[in-house]
Order: sequence, then C-alpha cells, then structure tokens
Amino acid sequence: MGFFSKIKEGLKKTRDGVVGSIDSMLKSFTKIDEELFEELEELLVMGDVGVATAEKICDVLRDKVKSQGITDPDAIMDLLKETVADMLKEGNEMVLNTKPSVILVIGVNGVGKTTTIGKLANYYVSQGKKVTLAAADTFRAAAIEQLQVWAERSKADIVKQNEGSDPAAVVFDAISSAKAKGADIVICDTAGRLHNKKHLMDELAKIRRIIDRELPDADKEFLLVLDATTGQNAVNQAVEFSKATGISGIVLTKLDGTAKGGVVLAIKDGLNIPVKFIGVGEGVDDLQPFDAEDFANALFSKEQV
Repeated sequence: MGFFSKIKEGLKKTRDGVVGSIDSMLKSFTKIDEELFEELEELLVMGDVGVATAEKICDVLRDKVKSQGITDPDAIMDLLKETVADMLKEGNEMVLNTKPSVILVIGVNGVGKTTTIGKLANYYVSQGKKVTLAAADTFRAAAIEQLQVWAERSKADIVKQNEGSDPAAVVFDAISSAKAKGADIVICDTAGRLHNKKHLMDELAKIRRIIDRELPDADKEFLLVLDATTGQNAVNQAVEFSKATGISGIVLTKLDGTAKGGVVLAIKDGLNIPVKFIGVGEGVDDLQPFDAEDFANALFSKEQV
C-alpha cells in the first residue's frame, strides 16, 4: 500500500464522520444560502477544526461562491478541499541543511514520543542520512531501552547514560559524538512533561542552551508530538508548549485513530504552527512528511481505498 493510500485509510474515521456528515448535509440543500454555511460551520466545529478556523473557512467559501458565481451546493465540497489545502500549506518542510542539524522532540507522556523518534530515525537513515540519537529521557529506564531498540532497528547511532543522569549532559555527549563521526542529524529524546512543571521546563531550556552553545549555526527543529485522538486537548498542549519553549513544528500521531482529524487545521490556522509529520499507522514507515495537498485529497476522497 502506497503512502497516499495509507493516508486515505488513516483518515477514514474523519472522512466517514466529519466529511460524510458534510456531504450528507450538502445533498439536503437545493441552493447555497446562509443556512447552509451555518450548518457547515457547526459540522466543522464538531470535527475539532475549532470555532475561529471554522468561521474563517466559511468566510473564504462565501467569497469563492460569490466571486465564481457558484449556485450548486455539490460544488462546495471541492471548494472546501481547495481551501483546506491552501490553509495547511507553507512551513511543512523540515529545514535540516547543516551538518549536523538537530531535532529536539518534546511532548507529554503517552503521545508516542519515543516511538516517533525511532520512526524519524528510520525515515532519515532510509534517506541516506547518518543519524545520532540522544537518549535524554533519563527519567525512565524504559525510554532509554526503547530508544536503544529503535537505534538498532534503524541502524542509527545512540548516545545514552544511566537512568537519572543529567539530560543536558546526554545531549552534549550526543552532539560531540555527532561532530566526531560526521553525523547529519542529531535527534534528541526528552522526558514527557507538562508545560506547568517548572523544573522540567527549566531543564528543557537548559538543553536548548547546550544545543545553541555547541551548534550555534546549525539548523534546528523543535518538534512537539501530539496525539490526534485527544482533539482540542492537543491544541491546548500546543498553545502552552509554544509559550514555554517555542515550537517549529508538530508531529501528529494516531491520526488513524480519530474521527476528528480537523485538529490539523485548528493547530495550523489557529496557532500558525505547521504540521511537519503525520502518523497514520503502527508500522515503522507510517510516519511521513506532511503534504497539504495529499492530506486534503485523502480527506475529501469519495473513492474507496
């Protein structure tokens, strides 16, 4: 199964839920009027698009309908697909041009952070990159062991210390190792944390200072891993983490497990944080770079996978 097919399959719950409801609603109208837009806005909100973003989408659709002289409600779905793709574009590409570049991965416990890092390592190694993993989640021995397994599976190097070690020291050692071995990318795991745990956020700031000091001119991506199934709670996490640490992008996992894939729009439009990768399955290659056109096409596809 190609990745586009995987996206379509992964978005099936959202497509059957939100998009299916929109499709049924549009079929019940014989003309495009304000009542249609009000119902559309309500359905988008139910899909976790968020109130402000749903309003914005409907405003864009009103303008397109008016400027293009559209009268058939069936045409709304294609306009909606086009609008969603446009809103999600820009900033989706990872910027990792220096050698080494750094990816710092953060998020709360339970979102699949360490697994995501393993899949990222596998993705970049398969692209011919030399990857070093920093096992800086030193609060959990299981996280270090899990990352070791991923390192072996993906053929990436790993730098680790004992449980309870200073996470910033692990990152320092990983950067030193990457420089010595000519690695292309350093991917740093971090302990799961809540934005309101000051000592953990301070620790994250310390890690960032180490990275900036040791690699001042390197490209750096600060990725927040979010579980799509948590809907608006994922949006709230993105808000708080971006305030506390700054985020360059989102990795959205478990998109295949939710009927509310509209959270992608809520994050991109509401917070202006691009989605960089999406996970649509459990397989090692089911984490892939986010493509706005593919996402919109898969979400609004009427044909079966």
